[in-house]
Amino acid sequence: MEEQIIKPADLTQIRPSKRQLQWQQLEFYGFIHFGLNTMTNREWGLGNESPTVFDPQNLDCHQWVSTMKQSGMQGIILTCKHHDGFCLWPSQHTAFTVASTPWRNGQGDLVKELSDACRQADLKFGIYLSPWDQHEACYGMGQAYDDFYTAQLTELLTNYGDIFEIWLDGANGEGPNGKRQNYDWERYYQVIRELQPNAVIAICGPDVRWVGNEAGQTRLQEWSVVPAALKDAEKTASHSQKADSAAFRQSISSMEMDLGSRQALKKYGIKEAAELAWYPAEVNLSIRPGWFYHPSEDQQVKSGAELWSFYKQSVGGNSSFLLNVPPMPDGMIHPMDQKALQQLGHSIKQLKEVTTERNGTFASSSTSVSSRMDKLQLSQAFGQYWKPDLEDKRPWLTLHFAEPVVINTLVLKEAIQYGQRVEKAKIFLQTAEGQQLLTEIVTIGYQKIISFEAVGVSAVKIVFTQVRQTPIIQTMAARYVPQEE
Repeated sequence: MEEQIIKPADLTQIRPSKRQLQWQQLEFYGFIHFGLNTMTNREWGLGNESPTVFDPQNLDCHQWVSTMKQSGMQGIILTCKHHDGFCLWPSQHTAFTVASTPWRNGQGDLVKELSDACRQADLKFGIYLSPWDQHEACYGMGQAYDDFYTAQLTELLTNYGDIFEIWLDGANGEGPNGKRQNYDWERYYQVIRELQPNAVIAICGPDVRWVGNEAGQTRLQEWSVVPAALKDAEKTASHSQKADSAAFRQSISSMEMDLGSRQALKKYGIKEAAELAWYPAEVNLSIRPGWFYHPSEDQQVKSGAELWSFYKQSVGGNSSFLLNVPPMPDGMIHPMDQKALQQLGHSIKQLKEVTTERNGTFASSSTSVSSRMDKLQLSQAFGQYWKPDLEDKRPWLTLHFAEPVVINTLVLKEAIQYGQRVEKAKIFLQTAEGQQLLTEIVTIGYQKIISFEAVGVSAVKIVFTQVRQTPIIQTMAARYVPQEE
């Protein structure tokens, strides 16, 4: 028998915080990269650009919000300051801001305009504040720059309402004086926790981790319970300085294809729950090849079908989906981007329709102890869930349809407030030809979306073949989602 370093049931005691749970339920939200780079047609500015080039004549945050809400997004994160150091709000700590531009006659505040527009449309608002600043003279001077950065962070966290996510980039290049800054991450976290206690801190933060790439690629098995050492993986400046065992911590990377299986935890030498953390993944992707708008990429916008595929892989792969949509220099979102986002929104809307109620679906479950037929509401409702008898070693759950229906998508969700439990399961379809194995899955987590060729079924059955502890299922739903061209 294979030696187990940590008991499987102990793994399920690692659970999300309230802020992590609320964040995960958003599922899909947007990124806006906009600033001087938009005007100069660059990806990374140098910090020496003239702010006078910033004058987006047609900027309308309501157009941004309307477009992104139609796509199914639940929030927007704005690049309030990128690596060039240019601020999209009139910061009191530097002159390199919108106050020094001709836009709105120097009276504009893009952070306020977008946060207000989000609030009016019932979307969450988040911020990106690059720690790397190529313009600020005190960058690379230790506490002086940390004072500057936390002062700007304080402005953003106190003047613009509730913030749902702070996205901290780990980029760490040289400043105007040729020096690099050793970021005081713990100080930044303390400021965030004091001013926005409900916000998650992502990427270089303790709440949400980077999936490991910017191409929208996801893992076959995505675990939210992973080695706590991953929390330091993106902290480029102090990667090995904060570790008790530098060699151990450096051996764990966000880009590893298996971060949380029992085999991976054994490889990493995990011996107790204290070495683990609930640290879920975020998939970040741009609708275009670049993160800022470039006219040359107008014919390279990802289609609605491509975005739908990325959505299913990310949101349907126990991750959240952060999709970047960069506005044009005039301040508007390009029609090609709008079209693709509308198509994506149409698919997401159909995915979330309550097909089960429309088709008179009911569920049955079985355990080794008893068999029962339940009117289970295995829908999107949070707080409702199915759990088999504790003695059952191979439980199953079946959706029955009052009459045959055509489906091409299954949605499964664990009640993750009780941990992530399912390691393997088999899914069967009851068709006119009899019961057929559709697929075998590894992990469910917050959500698993399974797509397949459309087929007529009278029932769908899932058999749990390997679990860390008794499975607790919140959602099991069948859908037919037309494919976008």
